[in-house]
Amino acid sequence: MSTVRLTVGQAVIRFLSEQYSERDGVEHRLVEGCFGIFGHGNVAGLGQALLEAELRRPGAFVYRQARNEQATVHAAAAFARMRNRLSTMACISSIGPGATNMVTGAALATVNRLPVLLLPGDVFATRPADPVLQQLEHPVYRDVSVNDTFRPVSRFFDRVARPEQLTEALLGAMRVLTDQAETGAVTLCLDQDVQAEAYDWPVELFERRVWPIDRAPAAPQALARAVDLLRSASRPLIVAGGGVIYSEATGVLAALAEATGIPVAETQAGKGSLPYDHPLSVGAVGVTGTTAANALAAEADVVIGIGTRWADFTTASRTAFSNPDVRFINLNVARMDATKHSGLSVVGDARAVLEQLGAALAGWSVGEPYREKAGRLARDWDATVEGAYHLGHGPLPAQSEVIGAVNEVSGPRDVVMCAAGSMPGDLHKLWRTRDPKGYHVEYGYSCMGYEIAGGLGVKLAAPEREVYVMVGDGSYLMMAQELVTAVQEGVKLIVVLVDNHGFASIGSLSETVGTERFGTWYRYRDEGSGMLDGPPLPVDFVANAKSLGAKAIGVKSIAELRAALVEAKAAEGPVLVCVETDPFVPAPSSESWWDVAVAEVAETEPTVSARKGYEVAKARQVAARGNYLKA
Repeated sequence: MSTVRLTVGQAVIRFLSEQYSERDGVEHRLVEGCFGIFGHGNVAGLGQALLEAELRRPGAFVYRQARNEQATVHAAAAFARMRNRLSTMACISSIGPGATNMVTGAALATVNRLPVLLLPGDVFATRPADPVLQQLEHPVYRDVSVNDTFRPVSRFFDRVARPEQLTEALLGAMRVLTDQAETGAVTLCLDQDVQAEAYDWPVELFERRVWPIDRAPAAPQALARAVDLLRSASRPLIVAGGGVIYSEATGVLAALAEATGIPVAETQAGKGSLPYDHPLSVGAVGVTGTTAANALAAEADVVIGIGTRWADFTTASRTAFSNPDVRFINLNVARMDATKHSGLSVVGDARAVLEQLGAALAGWSVGEPYREKAGRLARDWDATVEGAYHLGHGPLPAQSEVIGAVNEVSGPRDVVMCAAGSMPGDLHKLWRTRDPKGYHVEYGYSCMGYEIAGGLGVKLAAPEREVYVMVGDGSYLMMAQELVTAVQEGVKLIVVLVDNHGFASIGSLSETVGTERFGTWYRYRDEGSGMLDGPPLPVDFVANAKSLGAKAIGVKSIAELRAALVEAKAAEGPVLVCVETDPFVPAPSSESWWDVAVAEVAETEPTVSARKGYEVAKARQVAARGNYLKA
């Protein structure tokens, strides 16, 4: 057997450089380089290996520097989502705070079913001088390190304490990264002394390896049950989730909808499954949904969830589908998601199963009145969107007007992205999506700080598209520093920062639960009241962005915003456009409910009143519970 002598760090990088995924006969680099920050726990191992790799084969495995380890995972997750989970990036860190910084990003990736590879350094396997710097000392479990925090948020976890363990760890990691049903964060902890240890590896480990991603069809019996139920329906509704887009099934979905007349609603991850102006697109569903989708959801007798994990926003905390006779069909590549709501489980690739459904339903269609009703409701909502885009509110514009300006200036294939605050809900309702990859809102984990780092990943995955990062002031202040990375890498981002002087989303929610926006404003502490209700804080976002190396523009009106967006499109590097908005102007209502518990006893009248309203809504939820439990 031929061998090659390499350190563990060198072996990891050489192996990753030769991994590919394949679907429908098209191959993709599985791990397209890495983001990372060096510390004492990885600089001599992976750090040396990456330097050697760039010297040996420039461009084969690119290292990109970052400013925060959490941001590296966000960027990798966004990259993987943009590439339909066929490619990703690795994220490297030292032991200690560098590693634990990545835990939030790992949770986000796993919640959203996005493949990312995490390579945190770990303690010394040989324990030459315990406790070493940044080592957690557990009084009972001597083999525990801070990296064990990755276990509950990873789909695959291993610790490499000997070179001999690396081969199986790497192969297991690739298996999960390419498993569309089980993917998420993959964590390989690499003990820092072992990273630098040499070993004789079989040369076969470093040969080009292709991991096929097959399109599994539905089992015939499961498909037949679903077809029988659909043919009995008079008011069916499709709920398209992220799986529709990841499986590149949007064209097949459109064909099925057109042939059968079944209207299509969309989750956050599934938005863009149909163009917003498709005759059978009724838009977002649930808490952040359209009145069109939610009206159809309320009366639907059969709901077909395709590639959705049925989050509480999608179901309006299990109140959206209120027809007592409603039944669910769950088409999903993951059995766990396919069995939710006691629905008929159809396990398989979304595109493959939709093709099967189309053939099995040939000649069947909903009644023409139902098809016409869906179209009418969608047109009514589009008129509502048009009004929200052009409110003419002043002196400060409404957030919906900012969304409208960005939507109208952007091109059909450009990407809007966001993650947290009030903006994701408003985008879900109002953004007119024209391309399956044109909408990128992380709402599975709704992680503040994701936006700019995620925008970096999106742009690296799709450099031919303009990327509009929509971010509130609260989220921007949590993780703005990756603007420096965008400057360093020459990555073009257009960051639209909405300044509403606080946490607007939670401020609004706070009012609904009776806590009167307490703790949600960015204000000085008032000397008289002792509370944070003094004048607004003088945060200068334009100056901040300029200090990080980006071009920055401050605007005060929608007309100025449009002009700034045009200017930003012509620029070469990252540009931040800051616009102050009125946080008290809500987007049009979805006419749905979200379950957020209200204090059962309180001394303040707003909370007492909010509790009464909560109990009324909770009773509706309890009454609808049986809809989700039918055998």
